[in-house]
Amino acid sequence: MPGDRDRMMWVICIDFKILSSYGDKVKAEADMKAKMDKADLLGEAKERFIAELEGQRSWQKDGLKEEIVVSGPLSPEQAIGDTGRDDLVILRGREVLVQAVFRGCAGQAFSADRGHFQGTLEDVLKMPLKSIFERAVLVATMNAVLRYLGLVEGTVHCRDSGPKMCAQSTGTWISEQKAEKVGMVGLQPALLEAAVRVMGPERVMVSDLAEAGQERCGVKVLDGLDSSRIFEQCPLVLITGSTIVNGTIDGLMKLAGQHGCRVVFFGTTIAGAAYLLGLERWCPEST
Repeated sequence: MPGDRDRMMWVICIDFKILSSYGDKVKAEADMKAKMDKADLLGEAKERFIAELEGQRSWQKDGLKEEIVVSGPLSPEQAIGDTGRDDLVILRGREVLVQAVFRGCAGQAFSADRGHFQGTLEDVLKMPLKSIFERAVLVATMNAVLRYLGLVEGTVHCRDSGPKMCAQSTGTWISEQKAEKVGMVGLQPALLEAAVRVMGPERVMVSDLAEAGQERCGVKVLDGLDSSRIFEQCPLVLITGSTIVNGTIDGLMKLAGQHGCRVVFFGTTIAGAAYLLGLERWCPEST
């Protein structure tokens, strides 16, 4: 039987573990708040991307001279195949899907701007990022290169029955999160349907620029220019990954930090940036 002194040492060790665990949690929360307060998350992701390349032992400097081909827009058939739906963003022409290819690996990004780019990885990293298309080129390129390096998966949009299967998985996942209310920034019809199915329309909020004022699945769509009400009321907020391209991610993450919301990004666009920035992402059917 342990003596009093042994029991005291055991208790002290346990207490130190508790304090260490608490300290780790506080540090993690502080790190997340710092990310949310960043003025330019794409710029931060770019810096970390460059650092990642420099830290790769297998990476050769001539990799910067490798050609990147960004094709866009992909046709709906090329991008998503036959989903059996007619209400997806890409089918309505509001956004297009651009694709970067690096050493045979593809990375995609949604963009409100169209264009075509062909150049080296070094050329991409020198872009001033003044246009939506330039930002999309960088994001798609990071996705392709990180995919090549084996650091990320799910950089290519799901096709055919994929969106339907994604919605089914998302409904189950949302139910498991036990959130009192769920918000969505950026309307994805199949995901909204899934959220309403498991939560009920009264426990779901959504905002979208193009659909503002409309009612979808029994939920009134709020103005995408002001999503503050969602962060005020919803402890769990799903955000479209294309916000890293259009730049709205910065303000949204600041709101999340102010209200203590858990943010989960959905979609392929933010695959690489989520890895680089330590952000949570949900995209179960992407490849």
